[in-house]
Amino acid sequence: MIGRQLGRIPVRLAIALLVVIEVAPLAWLLISSLKTEDEFVTKPVWTLPEGLHWQNYVDAWTTGNMGVYFRNSLIATIPALALIILLSVAAGFALEIMRWRGRDGVLLLFLAGVMVPLQMVLLPLFTIYFQVNLINTLWSLIVTYTVFGLPLSVFLMAGYYKAVPREMLEAATIDGAGIYRAFWSIVLPSVRNAIVTVALVQFFFIWNDLLLSLTFISDDNLRTVQTGLLNFVGQYGQRQWGPTFASVCMAVFPTLIIYLVLNQKVMKGLTAGSVKG
Repeated sequence: MIGRQLGRIPVRLAIALLVVIEVAPLAWLLISSLKTEDEFVTKPVWTLPEGLHWQNYVDAWTTGNMGVYFRNSLIATIPALALIILLSVAAGFALEIMRWRGRDGVLLLFLAGVMVPLQMVLLPLFTIYFQVNLINTLWSLIVTYTVFGLPLSVFLMAGYYKAVPREMLEAATIDGAGIYRAFWSIVLPSVRNAIVTVALVQFFFIWNDLLLSLTFISDDNLRTVQTGLLNFVGQYGQRQWGPTFASVCMAVFPTLIIYLVLNQKVMKGLTAGSVKG
């Protein structure tokens, strides 16, 4: 018994070290966002602030234009995410549950879409958007996020639908339920954790995107959070680190909180597609 406990000590130490490695940068980021400019210059980086300087967040939100960047990110994220979930849930159901000729080939096309590098089509997309006057509009981001989010989402949802017991669908058919009634009443509730997982994966991809926003958006009033942070650092440089760290906190911690709240559903969703009902 004692030997077993001693054998677990290296594992626990390794886990503790990983936790410190993950948490320490976030703690330092939060601490730095509450410091004054004098504290950045005169004290070590790990020193706790003498007071909670919340004015950094006010300056970041107003002077740093973070409020506008957040609004633009939400405008680009919410419609794209809604379209991805709506279309991938329906397409995955059609490709896995429904039986029709050619569905395997269509699924392979979606899989091929996952393998297309974004950088390879960036220049053609820019040319097309320029010709149809979508450059410097949030529509260019919404359309691109939706198109590039669909292949992976459809492929994942098709895998999750495999875990739905076919006996449930057969029983619903015997009871007189049609295909659409079975979808809404049986299949959709069975994959709700998978939907949350796919939504969260796509949300992180869209929210953290820098390349597309940097390519298609040059107007400061249309920048998203990530490109706004680049502009913010360029604007303040080494003169106002407090608002700079505060803006990074505002970009990072909302996504972290969302993940922590939905963590259990994500874990269930990740394992759902690997278990055959």
